[in-house]
Amino acid sequence: MSYDESPQPARRRFGRHHLTVAVAALVPTALAGWLVWQGTGGSDGAGASAATAAGSASSASAPASPTATASGRTAAPGDGAPGGAGPAGPLAGKVVVIDPGHNPRNKDHPTEINKKVDIGTTTKECDTTGTATKSGYAEAAFTLDVSQRLRTLLARQGATVSFTHDNDRPYGPCVDERARIGNKAKADAVVSVHADGSASGNRGFHVILPALVKGGGADTSAIVGPSRELGERIVGDFRRETGSAPANYLGDGTGLDVRKDLGGLNLSTVPKVFIECGNMQDSADAALLSDAEWRQKAARGLAAGISGFLEN
Repeated sequence: MSYDESPQPARRRFGRHHLTVAVAALVPTALAGWLVWQGTGGSDGAGASAATAAGSASSASAPASPTATASGRTAAPGDGAPGGAGPAGPLAGKVVVIDPGHNPRNKDHPTEINKKVDIGTTTKECDTTGTATKSGYAEAAFTLDVSQRLRTLLARQGATVSFTHDNDRPYGPCVDERARIGNKAKADAVVSVHADGSASGNRGFHVILPALVKGGGADTSAIVGPSRELGERIVGDFRRETGSAPANYLGDGTGLDVRKDLGGLNLSTVPKVFIECGNMQDSADAALLSDAEWRQKAARGLAAGISGFLEN
């Protein structure tokens, strides 16, 4: 209802009808003020339900505002994603096996690690103790540290990550078993993490690729191509993240080396590479490998290379 706002006679008196209309006009205004007072704490909550109802009614016709949803959130295993959401992210559904080279306790089991195993084309020792810096920082400790950092980075991107060992075995595993672990997992990529023990003055990192091998139980024909692609991506990203140069003592500056004498590569049926992150026998490289901040950079470089390969 609207009111006639045209001029009225100055001496006109209000009758009962006019008074009723005036009061009716004031009621909604008074009620609205009372509800606001109640909703802002003007009482001990006696009018809270009325205020809430009024607010709900007024908002029902308003456009819905954007809200965050679980589907827009990158979740990783164990990160507390809402509703118990599983892994999500660019690597969701991908399986990566990380192979930390050697084992810190290999040195306590010389008989077991020296036992020969079949690598497809010949036999070789089950495993070795690995190298160490001159100050005593062991390659086996280095490889576990970088591998654990790498696992965290890949899991955050949604990958399912497995280890060949996590310092949970008395020795090994042997090189043939390391290959079988990746094969059994049907891994999309396997990376074996190492550090070299070359002569002092030999510096830099390199990635070892599988050669074309056919014989005995070895056949790398299906993995040579994709393994090279994985290796090339790792070389570029590892160099960028760490600032280290490719090895100056092999690979002609490419950071790549092809070998046919490694059981972990010969027996693999899934894309796999080794990386020698630096030379522990060179003092400059050893200083980098011993630095936790640099090891995090190394893990980032590996994660970037693996991600680039898997997302391609």
